[in-house]
Amino acid sequence: MNTAYKEELNFGKKAYNIQNWNLAFYHFENAHVLGQNNIWKHTYSHFWMLKIGVKKKDFEEIFGQLLRILASLVFTILWVPKGNTGGSNVSAIKIMPIRPEIQKYFK
Repeated sequence: MNTAYKEELNFGKKAYNIQNWNLAFYHFENAHVLGQNNIWKHTYSHFWMLKIGVKKKDFEEIFGQLLRILASLVFTILWVPKGNTGGSNVSAIKIMPIRPEIQKYFK
C-alpha cells in the first residue's frame, strides 16, 4: 500500500504542476484513503488538498483542510472513517466505499 500511496501522491503532484486541480485533487483523495492510518501520510494528503484550495481561492476548502489537518494530527491514532476521501465536500466522519481503482490494496 505504501507504493500505491506514493504513486497517487506523484500523480497528484504532476496534475498540480500543470494546474489540473480536479485531477490533482482526485489523486490526493486516493492518497488520503491509502494513507489515512498513518499520521504523517494522512496529514500530508490534507496539506496537498489545502494547496489546491489556496490555488483555487476556495475558502470552504481552505477552512475545511485546516480543520482536517489539525484533526489528522490528533485523531489518526484513535479512529479514521474508512474510505473517506478527505475533501471538505464530505463529512470528516463519514465512512465511504473505497474507490474501485484502489480497493485491491485493502484485501
